[in-house]
Amino acid sequence: MTSAEPVLLALLASAGFGLALVVTQFGLRHVQAADGALVSIPTMTALLWLLSPFVFDLSGWQTAAAVIFALVGLFFPAAVTLLTYEANQRMGPTITGALGSTAPLFAAAGAVLFLGERLTLSSAAATIAIVAGVVTLSWRNGAGGAAWPARFLLLPLGAAALRGLAQAVIKLGLAIWPSPFAASLIGYSVSVVSVAADARLRRNIIRPALNTRGVAWFVLVGFCNGGGVFALYAALERGAVTVVAPTAATYPLFALLFGALLLPDQRIRLQSAIGTLLTVAGVIALLLSRS
Repeated sequence: MTSAEPVLLALLASAGFGLALVVTQFGLRHVQAADGALVSIPTMTALLWLLSPFVFDLSGWQTAAAVIFALVGLFFPAAVTLLTYEANQRMGPTITGALGSTAPLFAAAGAVLFLGERLTLSSAAATIAIVAGVVTLSWRNGAGGAAWPARFLLLPLGAAALRGLAQAVIKLGLAIWPSPFAASLIGYSVSVVSVAADARLRRNIIRPALNTRGVAWFVLVGFCNGGGVFALYAALERGAVTVVAPTAATYPLFALLFGALLLPDQRIRLQSAIGTLLTVAGVIALLLSRS
């Protein structure tokens, strides 16, 4: 294993998450976002189960690690997705995206406190540069909107904290059972239950309002996000949370790039260029700090 391998895997995860954001824009033309979650998460779960007879090695089973993976599945990706949707609805994408970009800070804090990882000055500076770049990329001027209570800030901050915490906790499980596939399979299986329970209890629906085109797009979203999660767990299995988390958080950069290619009305502005430079500089600095 080279020192660059976790960073490269985290960048692959980031690319998957970024592509998923762009593909979601096509899906949202046909179905509501929360309904799309009822397609994307179960789709990836079904794929993982189909692959499990070929790649899932039960001989390495570790109950303690399986419990950790299931615990993470309760809130990642399910609860994080639902919190983000709720924040988007109440406050709009500007605040949601900017505050959601603070996830690496929570991940780094969890890694230092619970895993005993050491955050060097150069790694900390690189992480701050990445977060600053991602926030710049996520920010949209003139978002406006009605005033909302300050307590709503807990929605995107809660999603960011859970996303960061998930990475630190998964690292604990992977230290016991170094199987990114097991972590993905168990976590996604539990997330399906979480999403279905939310749909039934909070929105009181049995069948979502779906159509063929919407389902097709959100199936693709599920594959993109699922591939990103698997790459993220593979990166965490090989590297430190304080390196992987900020690198994987660069997905708005990939969303910008994929958006410019796939969405004709997407334009790269000066603000996006500044955010891109900060993000790329942070990733390079992070990579150099570990070389």
